[in-house]
Amino acid sequence: MRLIDVAQFASGSLRGSPTRTLLMMLAMSIGVAAVVVLTALGEGARRYVVDQFSSLGTNLVILLPGRTETAGVGPGLMSGQTPRDITLDDAEALLRSRAVMRVAPLTVGSATVSRGSLNREVVVAGSSADMLAIRHMSMAVGRFLPAGDIHDSSSVCVLGNAIKRELFGNDPAVGQWVRLGERRFRVIGVLASQGESMGMRTDDLVIVPVATAHQLFNTTSLFRVLIEAKNREVIEQAKSDVEEIMVLRHSGERDVTVITQDAVLQTFDRILGALTMAVGGIASISLAVAGVLIMNVMLIAVAQRIKEIGLLKALGATPGQIRGLFFAEAALLSAIGSMVGLVLGYAGSFVIGQIYPVLPVAPPWWAVLAATATALGTGILFSVWPARRAARLDPVMALARS
Repeated sequence: MRLIDVAQFASGSLRGSPTRTLLMMLAMSIGVAAVVVLTALGEGARRYVVDQFSSLGTNLVILLPGRTETAGVGPGLMSGQTPRDITLDDAEALLRSRAVMRVAPLTVGSATVSRGSLNREVVVAGSSADMLAIRHMSMAVGRFLPAGDIHDSSSVCVLGNAIKRELFGNDPAVGQWVRLGERRFRVIGVLASQGESMGMRTDDLVIVPVATAHQLFNTTSLFRVLIEAKNREVIEQAKSDVEEIMVLRHSGERDVTVITQDAVLQTFDRILGALTMAVGGIASISLAVAGVLIMNVMLIAVAQRIKEIGLLKALGATPGQIRGLFFAEAALLSAIGSMVGLVLGYAGSFVIGQIYPVLPVAPPWWAVLAATATALGTGILFSVWPARRAARLDPVMALARS
């Protein structure tokens, strides 16, 4: 029996029972679509996290106060002690490392910004001129914080794009004055619109010199220090140097936490990658259900097609050829169901991407291949029993029963 004859026989059998064919194709296509959509969501979440961390800066090392242990708490908490503050002098000392290119101390608080009768509560970030380069921010107009001694507390500020629009509308803001708390600040620049990065909207931010922020919030401690290594090859060296410098400055105590952007990103990448594979595996269970449906329906088909099978065997068809006909029918059914499922899956991913444009939803290639291969394999595997049952029929008894 030629291959084209097998294909024609299988397609004719499917066309002969359109309702049965439609139900089996629907079950298979739903399973494939579920795998594609769920893995697309998982991959979208992974890409979103990667993009968010990339927007933080390049070759980034972050210094935080307090020592984070494996248990998730610092040793100072167990003894009732508070972590030692990180100061501006500590931040300046980090430049001693040959692996460090620049540092940006960061203090964060909230205050009311006002201009005339307009006012609103905003997040105020105190930092230095190097923050612009480290965080890869850009200016829409004007200039960023002035370079120089980070201990200088000048009354200047940089507005986020949304804050500028709320306070000034279409009027120019650079050179104008606003009030933060009880202090007046001259606007020297406006940030370009950059949206959200790791939960912080730079459009709603007001940036002032770090020493000025310390006066504004009556503190001397830093929220964290952003450190840029000279290149990717020296990130670990920069991390080690920062830890050692802080140990020397804090009387031999290891009371700070130093994390690298790559380490955090790799952790999230592993977690979200495992999650994507897990949800894909759960969705693939529906393909097994579809396979059981194919087996049951084909068993019924064997009982209904006894005369046809008996006639084929009477004409000289071997058991292997009978099995091949049923395998071809199952493979064709699974292939069509897989193609329909892929179309539905990509369509569903597109719709989700339109609803949540911030999420880069796209099914990974391995999930598409795995879903298609699993659908084909499941369809053929669950057709083995019906095919063997058909191949074992006695042609005389089959024709006599019909």
